[in-house]
Amino acid sequence: MPEFMEIAAVIQPVLLLSLLLLYALHRPLARLPYATGIAAVLLLELILTTAAYWFGGTKADNIDMGTISRYWIFGLGVSGVLLGYFNLRSRAFSPALSEARLQALQARIRPHFLFNSINAVLSLIRANPKRAEQALEDMADLFRVLMADNRQLSPLQREVELCRQYLQLEQLRLGERLKVEWHIDNMPPDALVPPLVLQPLLENAVYHGIEPLAAPGIISINIFKRHDEVHMVLRNPYQPDGDHHGGNKMALNNIRERLALHFDAEGRLESKISDDIYQVHITIPFVVTA
Repeated sequence: MPEFMEIAAVIQPVLLLSLLLLYALHRPLARLPYATGIAAVLLLELILTTAAYWFGGTKADNIDMGTISRYWIFGLGVSGVLLGYFNLRSRAFSPALSEARLQALQARIRPHFLFNSINAVLSLIRANPKRAEQALEDMADLFRVLMADNRQLSPLQREVELCRQYLQLEQLRLGERLKVEWHIDNMPPDALVPPLVLQPLLENAVYHGIEPLAAPGIISINIFKRHDEVHMVLRNPYQPDGDHHGGNKMALNNIRERLALHFDAEGRLESKISDDIYQVHITIPFVVTA
């Protein structure tokens, strides 16, 4: 019992300091992969336990390795039990909540271009019936995906094909004003991504970047794999005096939340403006079907 009280006297301050430090460091820790984050937390506990033992009156020439080892084992044991509990708790509650949240987010993804596309197709029926037929097929494919249950990941190649169909529909009405550059030579087609992760961004690029321009504008899509991550970079012209950028922020927040639900901290979306170019950069882990 006295030995237990001695260990508890060291561990309790360690636990309090741990809570304060983990709260202060929760943002950088959240960006780490799960296993690395766990290792960082356990290392922090070892450092705090050693510091508490050291400042508890122990001198450098009088370190009892047996005692400090017991402190380490006790501290790591308590930390491991707590981490295991929170992991099991998260696994128990997160699936149902994530499913419901994904459904709610997915229900908001509906394109603004429906009526414009229908009018564009109607104008083509007499002049170019074959192109009108292809446009209707593209619309059918696109809306089939939009109305489907899109909570599961899908191949990146399918997402790119869907985006091509969407941009072809937009080019019916925008013509030469819309220019698209695809850089996908290094794209992993079998990588799994959340459905409709790119199409809303392209829709924003058209609405916010191309439509306000009198001259032609370029939308650039660059998709590549680097190490164990898939990068998707979209660029479009930016109009600083535009009056409807609020909707763009809503779409970005929507996609950020879906990335977090699918990939936790490993899925990231960053946006920036440079030289009148708006850029969105999505980073997700490289995942393929087993």
